[in-house]
Amino acid sequence: MNNLDLSAAKKRIKTFMRNVGVDDIGFANLKDYDSPKSPVVTDFFPQARSIVVLAYKELSTCASTNMQIAMNGRLDLMEFSRSCNYKLARLLEKEFGDQAMTVPVSYPLEMSKRTGGAVGEVSLRHAAHAAGLGVFGRNNLLLHPRYGSRIVFTAVLSTLDFDSDPKIEDELCTYCDICVESCPVGALDEEGQTNVNRCLRNSQPYGLGASIGFWSKMSESSVEEQKKLLLDDHYWRLYQAQLIGFQYCCFNCLSTCPIGQ
Repeated sequence: MNNLDLSAAKKRIKTFMRNVGVDDIGFANLKDYDSPKSPVVTDFFPQARSIVVLAYKELSTCASTNMQIAMNGRLDLMEFSRSCNYKLARLLEKEFGDQAMTVPVSYPLEMSKRTGGAVGEVSLRHAAHAAGLGVFGRNNLLLHPRYGSRIVFTAVLSTLDFDSDPKIEDELCTYCDICVESCPVGALDEEGQTNVNRCLRNSQPYGLGASIGFWSKMSESSVEEQKKLLLDDHYWRLYQAQLIGFQYCCFNCLSTCPIGQ
């Protein structure tokens, strides 16, 4: 495609995805995407030239003190976003002869000691930044000009050589430090860094670490103790988390941010 055709393709894609219900969409050329920890995209998709990033406003459920309600809102969003990703990839392949690969909100991702289960194949925050969808805030999340921190992204990798949309130059974060003060484990104390281990231990108390701890204790316990462990609320919560995937129990860094509310 020439530049004129790609410009028309952008308009077609943006109109299509907004009609599907996506809140915002941006394009990032791969040369403008830079993530310090994620793999090099062309290592696993050599033909990739650009990233189409989709943005979804978090529901108000993220502010609920009931973690079942809060997490349910995220699961709703994740299910909707998967449908949107698939529709975009189909559009790219059917109408523009593209080879498209989808990137989800979260899992699946590489679960290994090397990554700590915290590094995706594509950093959606950095892709969204390159696509002009926001700027980084004090909470190290991307702030969208309308929705602030209450925004989640997915992406589709494309072989089409789209130009990047203009980056946002405005400083959206007011550095009020509400996010820092609201973090119960001090994961944001060092500016520019998120202590991922602290965050995950608090936000995912029924994650991999808890599962390893439970089964280690189980293997060392007597039969009677094992029965008690299986009837304990902690195991029941672990069981549920293993069924539904990563289960967040803290949304403070995005729900307390005043930007976009």
